[in-house]
Amino acid sequence: MSESILVVDDEKDLVDVLDYNLCKAGYRVITAMNGKAAVDSARRDKPQLVLLDLMLPDLSGTEVLKALRADPSTRAIPIIMLTACGEEIDRLLGFELGADDYVTKPFSVRELILRVKAVLRRKSSAAADDEDLGGQVRTTGPIEVDLAAHKVRIAGHEIELTLTEFKLLADLVNARGRVRTRDALLSEVWGYNSDVMSRTVDTHVRRLREKLGAGADWLQTVRGVGCRIQDPQGG
Repeated sequence: MSESILVVDDEKDLVDVLDYNLCKAGYRVITAMNGKAAVDSARRDKPQLVLLDLMLPDLSGTEVLKALRADPSTRAIPIIMLTACGEEIDRLLGFELGADDYVTKPFSVRELILRVKAVLRRKSSAAADDEDLGGQVRTTGPIEVDLAAHKVRIAGHEIELTLTEFKLLADLVNARGRVRTRDALLSEVWGYNSDVMSRTVDTHVRRLREKLGAGADWLQTVRGVGCRIQDPQGG
């Protein structure tokens, strides 16, 4: 059976375009024109992925996202946000609530489908990845990452990260001291190839640094290259 995608947007012309192109790419498409219908459909149909517009006529996209993440039956469904150029605050809130990525309108349908394929590939390989990481705890300075339990402690205090933030930090800690390029992080954390352009790495690094507290200085940006986890004193 084809993988199903729930498209949530109140612009009928856009929904029709996405419906046509996603079906052409081999997916089964479910549509919802408002937030309540989106939540009901996600709970009933259990799609493999949700494309979620942030501007909806009843519930906002972030409210829909929060509802889906709070429900055990829909918590693990990957969600890609569809945002307008000026919606950075909503976009950051979306990441905080657990969105997997965002695409800014107007967007290329080909680009969107590439991202859909990458997120679905990442979802299908998540179980195998977790098995490979089982039982390992990595510590770098004040940062402790429990790969099996999906927990992070900073100077002994546990902090809350989204799944994507955890994957990003785990990748950087595993490569501690070495610079991870933006392209490498897009490939390893998000599953994107070189055809996909995204600023999601920059957004997630900024959000992650804000959450690291005493470990914030250990997450360093190397201008024009990427970022790394390293002792800020150079040790």
